Amino acid sequence: MPDLEIVVCMKVVPKSEEIRVDMESLLLERTGVRSEINPPDMNALEMALALKDKQPARISILSMGPPFFEPILRVGLAMGAERFYLMSDREFAGADTLATTYTLAKGIEKIGDVDLILCGEESADGATGQVPPGLAEWLDLPQVTLATALTIDQKKRIVQVRREIKGGYEIQEVTLPTVISVKTASNEPRFIDFHRKPWAFEEAEVTIWSHDDVDVDDGYIGLTGSPTVVSGLREAEVRDRRKEFLQGSPEEIVRELAKRLQGMLT
Repeated sequence: MPDLEIVVCMKVVPKSEEIRVDMESLLLERTGVRSEINPPDMNALEMALALKDKQPARISILSMGPPFFEPILRVGLAMGAERFYLMSDREFAGADTLATTYTLAKGIEKIGDVDLILCGEESADGATGQVPPGLAEWLDLPQVTLATALTIDQKKRIVQVRREIKGGYEIQEVTLPTVISVKTASNEPRFIDFHRKPWAFEEAEVTIWSHDDVDVDDGYIGLTGSPTVVSGLREAEVRDRRKEFLQGSPEEIVRELAKRLQGMLT
């Protein structure tokens, strides 16, 4: 039986405390901002590595972004992935989720013969949760969202997925190939393998694709292919919270606080 072919879509995002917007272009600023791997994508990679621990599998990382993504995402190779594809071209820049999913889908088609596509449930900078379902639509594949665990019967080509729902969980079964988004914090990403580290950061080849390397329609990529438009930005109004300080001795303050809390419950 051939190895399970897994693609994990990963993104590099600005650290949440440093997210800034260029007020002229209305795009996220990248220059001078510290970046990290999108945390939910690390959960997706860990889920792929856990599958690889149990059965023969080959894991490919796929990302779209500027060249500086490369050294950051090599962490995934050090953790256990075998291949890394970076779709990097100015023609891809400024993409919304529609253009992003189209471009990534074309990358997945170019990789070819993929059994399982894993994504984090959302990105820390956009938080739309639209990329996994968008990929499923472009690729015409079944999908499951908010997965917390999964098992694969490769012989039967079936994936059993445990997914989170309000008040509990449910079990779904889908056929391979499929797209699955992984619930944030559903697992604990492993540390890098220090035996793999020299290879991952110094020797491993990264495949970089421009828009000329992939069979894309230029009308569907980058800003041109993005129907979502940010027309303006404004700072949200900050409202002061109501504050009241109780006066008296500690005993009097406790009695008054208990009285007020009791009133709130009745």
